[in-house]
Amino acid sequence: MARVWDIAAEADAAIDAAVSAVLDGACIVLPTDTVYGIGADAASGHAVQGLLDAKERGRDMPPPVLIAEVAMLRALSEEVTDDVLALADAFWPGALTLVVNAHPHLKMDLGDRGETIAVRVPDHDFTRELLRATGPLAVSSANVSGQPAATTIEEAERQLGTRVRVYLDGGPAGEGDSSTIVDLSSGTPTILRQGRISRAALAAVLPALAVPEPVPVPEPEPEPEPDPERKPQNEPEKADNVLADDPQDAPDA
Repeated sequence: MARVWDIAAEADAAIDAAVSAVLDGACIVLPTDTVYGIGADAASGHAVQGLLDAKERGRDMPPPVLIAEVAMLRALSEEVTDDVLALADAFWPGALTLVVNAHPHLKMDLGDRGETIAVRVPDHDFTRELLRATGPLAVSSANVSGQPAATTIEEAERQLGTRVRVYLDGGPAGEGDSSTIVDLSSGTPTILRQGRISRAALAAVLPALAVPEPVPVPEPEPEPEPDPERKPQNEPEKADNVLADDPQDAPDA
Protein backbone atom coordinates (compact mmCIF):
# COMPACT_ATOMS: atom_id res chain seq x y z
CA MET A 1 0.00 0.00 0.00
CA ALA A 2 1.49 3.34 -1.05
CA ARG A 3 1.63 6.16 1.47
CA VAL A 4 2.16 9.89 0.99
CA TRP A 5 4.38 11.72 3.49
CA ASP A 6 4.39 15.50 3.96
CA ILE A 7 8.09 16.35 4.26
CA ALA A 8 7.37 19.76 5.75
CA ALA A 9 5.32 18.36 8.64
CA GLU A 10 7.05 15.00 9.20
CA ALA A 11 10.52 15.14 7.66
CA ASP A 12 12.23 12.60 9.94
CA ALA A 13 9.45 10.05 9.64
CA ALA A 14 9.35 10.57 5.88
CA ILE A 15 13.10 9.88 5.59
CA ASP A 16 12.80 6.79 7.78
CA ALA A 17 9.96 5.44 5.63
CA ALA A 18 11.87 6.18 2.41
CA VAL A 19 15.06 4.52 3.68
CA SER A 20 13.08 1.43 4.70
CA ALA A 21 11.48 1.22 1.26
CA VAL A 22 14.83 1.64 -0.52
CA LEU A 23 16.43 -1.08 1.62
CA ASP A 24 13.53 -3.38 0.67
CA GLY A 25 14.22 -2.75 -3.04
CA ALA A 26 11.02 -0.72 -3.50
CA CYS A 27 10.57 2.51 -5.41
CA ILE A 28 9.96 5.92 -3.87
CA VAL A 29 8.91 9.27 -5.34
CA LEU A 30 10.90 12.29 -4.18
CA PRO A 31 10.95 16.02 -4.88
CA THR A 32 13.90 17.59 -6.69
CA ASP A 33 14.83 21.04 -7.94
CA THR A 34 13.54 20.18 -11.44
CA VAL A 35 10.61 17.71 -11.43
CA TYR A 36 9.49 14.89 -9.13
CA GLY A 37 11.63 11.78 -9.48
CA ILE A 38 11.05 8.08 -9.02
CA GLY A 39 14.01 6.60 -7.16
CA ALA A 40 15.45 3.23 -6.26
CA ASP A 41 18.64 1.83 -4.75
CA ALA A 42 21.32 2.39 -7.42
CA ALA A 43 23.34 -0.56 -6.09
CA SER A 44 20.48 -3.03 -6.60
CA GLY A 45 19.85 -4.25 -10.14
CA HIS A 46 16.51 -5.68 -9.02
CA ALA A 47 15.42 -2.32 -7.57
CA VAL A 48 16.50 -0.43 -10.69
CA GLN A 49 14.61 -2.89 -12.88
CA GLY A 50 11.55 -2.19 -10.71
CA LEU A 51 12.00 1.51 -11.43
CA LEU A 52 12.22 0.87 -15.19
CA ASP A 53 9.16 -1.40 -15.05
CA ALA A 54 7.20 1.23 -13.09
CA LYS A 55 7.95 3.75 -15.82
CA GLU A 56 7.34 1.17 -18.59
CA ARG A 57 10.81 2.02 -19.86
CA GLY A 58 13.47 -0.17 -21.50
CA ARG A 59 16.99 -0.88 -20.33
CA ASP A 60 18.31 1.14 -23.26
CA MET A 61 17.55 4.31 -21.25
CA PRO A 62 19.41 3.86 -17.92
CA PRO A 63 18.49 6.38 -15.22
CA PRO A 64 21.01 8.87 -13.81
CA VAL A 65 22.27 8.61 -10.24
CA LEU A 66 21.63 11.32 -7.64
CA ILE A 67 24.24 11.89 -4.93
CA ALA A 68 24.34 14.22 -1.93
CA GLU A 69 27.80 15.76 -2.34
CA VAL A 70 30.40 16.38 -5.02
CA ALA A 71 32.85 14.29 -2.96
CA MET A 72 30.70 11.17 -3.56
CA LEU A 73 31.50 11.38 -7.27
CA ARG A 74 34.88 9.70 -6.72
CA ALA A 75 33.12 6.54 -5.56
CA LEU A 76 31.40 6.32 -8.96
CA SER A 77 34.18 7.45 -11.30
CA GLU A 78 37.95 7.18 -11.04
CA GLU A 79 38.40 9.82 -13.77
CA VAL A 80 37.24 12.97 -12.01
CA THR A 81 38.94 15.35 -14.42
CA ASP A 82 39.52 19.09 -14.12
CA ASP A 83 36.59 19.65 -16.52
CA VAL A 84 34.28 17.55 -14.33
CA LEU A 85 35.33 19.41 -11.18
CA ALA A 86 35.02 22.82 -12.85
CA LEU A 87 31.39 22.20 -13.89
CA ALA A 88 30.51 20.45 -10.62
CA ASP A 89 31.93 23.29 -8.54
CA ALA A 90 30.08 25.86 -10.63
CA PHE A 91 26.67 24.22 -10.95
CA TRP A 92 26.24 21.62 -8.18
CA PRO A 93 23.93 21.43 -6.37
CA GLY A 94 21.85 22.25 -9.41
CA ALA A 95 20.18 21.27 -12.67
CA LEU A 96 23.26 19.82 -14.36
CA THR A 97 23.74 16.11 -15.08
CA LEU A 98 27.28 15.02 -15.93
CA VAL A 99 28.02 11.87 -17.92
CA VAL A 100 31.40 10.51 -16.79
CA ASN A 101 33.38 7.31 -17.17
CA ALA A 102 32.24 4.88 -14.51
CA HIS A 103 34.70 3.34 -12.08
CA PRO A 104 35.79 0.01 -13.65
CA HIS A 105 34.80 -1.86 -10.48
CA LEU A 106 31.44 -0.11 -10.09
CA LYS A 107 28.70 -2.67 -9.56
CA MET A 108 25.62 -0.74 -10.59
CA ASP A 109 23.23 -2.43 -13.00
CA LEU A 110 21.35 0.62 -14.24
CA GLY A 111 20.52 -0.79 -17.66
CA ASP A 112 22.57 -0.61 -20.84
CA ARG A 113 24.87 2.17 -19.64
CA GLY A 114 28.07 0.92 -21.28
CA GLU A 115 31.14 2.25 -19.45
CA THR A 116 29.63 5.58 -18.40
CA ILE A 117 27.32 6.84 -15.67
CA ALA A 118 25.19 9.99 -15.44
CA VAL A 119 25.41 11.81 -12.09
CA ARG A 120 23.77 14.85 -10.48
CA VAL A 121 23.63 16.63 -7.11
CA PRO A 122 20.11 18.11 -6.77
CA ASP A 123 19.57 21.57 -5.35
CA HIS A 124 17.01 20.42 -2.80
CA ASP A 125 17.92 20.35 0.90
CA PHE A 126 15.51 17.57 1.93
CA THR A 127 16.47 15.33 -0.97
CA ARG A 128 20.19 15.71 -0.27
CA GLU A 129 19.50 14.82 3.36
CA LEU A 130 17.61 11.75 2.13
CA LEU A 131 20.53 10.80 -0.13
CA ARG A 132 22.90 10.96 2.82
CA ALA A 133 20.70 8.35 4.51
CA THR A 134 20.09 6.09 1.50
CA GLY A 135 23.32 6.48 -0.46
CA PRO A 136 23.21 7.01 -4.25
CA LEU A 137 19.78 6.59 -5.81
CA ALA A 138 18.90 5.81 -9.40
CA VAL A 139 16.35 8.52 -10.19
CA SER A 140 14.28 9.26 -13.26
CA SER A 141 11.36 11.62 -13.78
CA ALA A 142 8.24 10.41 -11.97
CA ASN A 143 6.03 9.52 -14.89
CA VAL A 144 5.13 6.69 -17.21
CA SER A 145 7.27 6.92 -20.35
CA GLY A 146 5.64 9.12 -22.95
CA GLN A 147 3.62 11.05 -20.35
CA PRO A 148 4.51 14.49 -18.91
CA ALA A 149 6.94 14.53 -15.99
CA ALA A 150 5.15 15.09 -12.67
CA THR A 151 5.64 18.46 -11.00
CA THR A 152 3.30 17.68 -8.07
CA ILE A 153 2.95 14.59 -5.89
CA GLU A 154 -0.66 14.20 -7.11
CA GLU A 155 0.50 13.94 -10.73
CA ALA A 156 3.12 11.37 -9.78
CA GLU A 157 0.65 9.27 -7.77
CA ARG A 158 -1.92 9.42 -10.56
CA GLN A 159 0.58 7.96 -13.05
CA LEU A 160 2.54 5.51 -10.90
CA GLY A 161 -0.02 4.43 -8.28
CA THR A 162 0.95 1.36 -6.26
CA ARG A 163 4.13 0.76 -8.27
CA VAL A 164 5.69 3.11 -5.69
CA ARG A 165 5.70 2.40 -1.95
CA VAL A 166 6.51 5.87 -0.55
CA TYR A 167 5.56 9.29 -1.93
CA LEU A 168 7.42 12.27 -0.44
CA ASP A 169 5.33 15.40 -0.88
CA GLY A 170 7.38 18.59 -1.03
CA GLY A 171 4.84 20.78 -2.79
CA PRO A 172 5.27 21.92 -6.41
CA ALA A 173 8.66 20.73 -7.65
CA GLY A 174 11.33 23.15 -8.81
CA GLU A 175 10.58 25.03 -11.99
CA GLY A 176 9.32 22.00 -13.90
CA ASP A 177 12.14 22.00 -16.44
CA SER A 178 14.75 19.30 -16.92
CA SER A 179 18.44 19.34 -16.12
CA THR A 180 21.04 20.05 -18.77
CA ILE A 181 23.09 16.95 -19.62
CA VAL A 182 26.77 17.28 -20.51
CA ASP A 183 28.87 14.32 -21.65
CA LEU A 184 32.44 14.49 -20.30
CA SER A 185 33.28 10.83 -20.91
CA SER A 186 35.40 11.50 -24.00
CA GLY A 187 37.93 14.09 -25.05
CA THR A 188 35.26 16.41 -26.45
CA PRO A 189 32.71 17.87 -23.99
CA THR A 190 29.24 17.66 -25.54
CA ILE A 191 25.82 18.94 -24.52
CA LEU A 192 23.45 15.99 -24.89
CA ARG A 193 20.33 17.81 -23.69
CA GLN A 194 19.74 21.52 -23.26
CA GLY A 195 17.86 22.10 -20.03
CA ARG A 196 17.71 24.84 -17.42
CA ILE A 197 21.42 25.71 -17.56
CA SER A 198 22.24 27.46 -20.83
CA ARG A 199 25.13 26.77 -23.16
CA ALA A 200 26.43 30.29 -22.52
CA ALA A 201 26.58 29.68 -18.76
CA LEU A 202 28.38 26.37 -19.29
CA ALA A 203 30.83 27.90 -21.78
CA ALA A 204 31.72 30.63 -19.28
CA VAL A 205 33.16 27.83 -17.11
CA LEU A 206 34.26 25.41 -19.85
CA PRO A 207 34.98 27.29 -23.12
CA ALA A 208 35.03 24.02 -25.08
CA LEU A 209 31.22 24.01 -24.78
CA ALA A 210 30.86 27.32 -26.63
CA VAL A 211 29.11 27.29 -29.99
CA PRO A 212 31.88 26.77 -32.57
CA GLU A 213 32.48 29.62 -34.99
CA PRO A 214 31.13 28.76 -38.45
CA VAL A 215 33.84 27.97 -41.00
CA PRO A 216 33.77 30.74 -43.63
CA VAL A 217 32.93 29.49 -47.11
CA PRO A 218 35.21 31.12 -49.72
CA GLU A 219 33.43 33.07 -52.41
CA PRO A 220 33.82 31.66 -55.92
CA GLU A 221 36.39 33.30 -58.17
CA PRO A 222 34.73 35.79 -60.57
CA GLU A 223 34.52 34.69 -64.17
CA PRO A 224 36.82 36.74 -66.43
CA GLU A 225 35.09 39.36 -68.57
CA PRO A 226 35.04 38.43 -72.27
CA ASP A 227 37.48 40.40 -74.50
CA PRO A 228 35.45 42.09 -77.22
CA GLU A 229 38.52 42.32 -79.47
CA ARG A 230 39.24 38.58 -79.26
CA LYS A 231 37.48 36.24 -81.65
CA PRO A 232 36.00 32.98 -80.36
CA GLN A 233 38.41 30.08 -80.80
CA ASN A 234 36.16 27.94 -83.04
CA GLU A 235 34.66 30.71 -85.06
CA PRO A 236 36.11 30.89 -88.60
CA GLU A 237 37.47 34.20 -89.73
CA LYS A 238 35.20 36.19 -92.03
CA ALA A 239 36.35 37.05 -95.49
CA ASP A 240 37.23 40.62 -95.95
CA ASN A 241 34.51 41.12 -98.55
CA VAL A 242 31.71 39.53 -96.47
CA LEU A 243 29.10 41.83 -95.03
CA ALA A 244 28.33 40.23 -91.66
CA ASP A 245 25.03 42.05 -91.40
CA ASP A 246 23.66 40.47 -94.53
CA PRO A 247 22.29 36.97 -93.85
CA GLN A 248 22.74 35.69 -97.40
CA ASP A 249 26.40 36.63 -97.41
CA ALA A 250 27.24 34.97 -94.03
CA PRO A 251 29.73 32.08 -94.06
CA ASP A 252 28.43 28.53 -93.91
CA ALA A 253 27.98 27.14 -90.46
